[in-house]
Amino acid sequence: MDFIQRGFEGKNKSWMYILTMVLIFVAIQFASIPLMIAAFFEVDGDMEKFMQGAESSFMDIGMNSSLFLFLMIFTFMIALLALFLCVRFIHRKKFISIVTSREKLDWSRVFYAFVLWGSISIVAMFVGMYLSPEDYVWNFKPVPFFTLVFVSFVFLPFQTSSEELIFRGYLMQGFGTLVKNRWFPLIITSVIFGLLHGMNPEVEKLGYILMVFYIGTGLFYGITTLMDEGTELALGLHASNNIIAAFLVTTDWMVFRTDALYVDTSDPAVGAEMFIGVFVFYPILLFIFSKKYGWTNWKSKLFGKVEIPVIDEK
Repeated sequence: MDFIQRGFEGKNKSWMYILTMVLIFVAIQFASIPLMIAAFFEVDGDMEKFMQGAESSFMDIGMNSSLFLFLMIFTFMIALLALFLCVRFIHRKKFISIVTSREKLDWSRVFYAFVLWGSISIVAMFVGMYLSPEDYVWNFKPVPFFTLVFVSFVFLPFQTSSEELIFRGYLMQGFGTLVKNRWFPLIITSVIFGLLHGMNPEVEKLGYILMVFYIGTGLFYGITTLMDEGTELALGLHASNNIIAAFLVTTDWMVFRTDALYVDTSDPAVGAEMFIGVFVFYPILLFIFSKKYGWTNWKSKLFGKVEIPVIDEK
């Protein structure tokens, strides 16, 4: 079976998908309680300051950035746990079925995508620093920085993996088994992925033109998943993107405000780098992946029908 067809394994009633997403949402709300408690103590119980932090970012009230990052990631860890439990006990199927078409996770694919995109991102950022050195301030503080590195490498993959396995795994298969084609799940999961990122503070600063980046990134991750018959490449790409963004460069207006090596002090603006990433780097990466992993039948894998497989219940 290919990746989308694995969605037919187990029990797959429509209400099960709705219930699962509701349970994941509820789990996230409960998992947000530690963040709320930490923020409340940070302002010594001042409800006005607490509400101000809730409306923008709790980092605005002085919360430690690494603590904030961990508590934010904690909500995704619980979301991932909720997804696992729902797949196992509501859908009655193996969790690996929403991860890959292979019998087990191909870690070599995860690490290859991680290193490749990480290398490109680091080079691109240093090129930006070279071209506009006045916009970057050295911000190295040993203890906060190495704490950030630890939190980023150990815990951030839980955040990126939860997003990938919900959108490119669970929902991609769910929509695929519902409509019996591949293009609709690719489009709808990318649009939902992008719109949910519309709540990020940078969208308020730069406007909804950022949806080009977020939806474009969702399409890129979705295409790699469908062509490679698994989420491994998307898992590596997404983890690499967020980890590099966390510890290399930070700003005071983006969702990731950390004790990174550099602070970008430039005024918020939509730059060419956003479009270069979507329309130049992503196609190049697809070309590299296609050559390395021998991708063929692009039309069938991205736009073809989804056939119901014969499943051996044993």
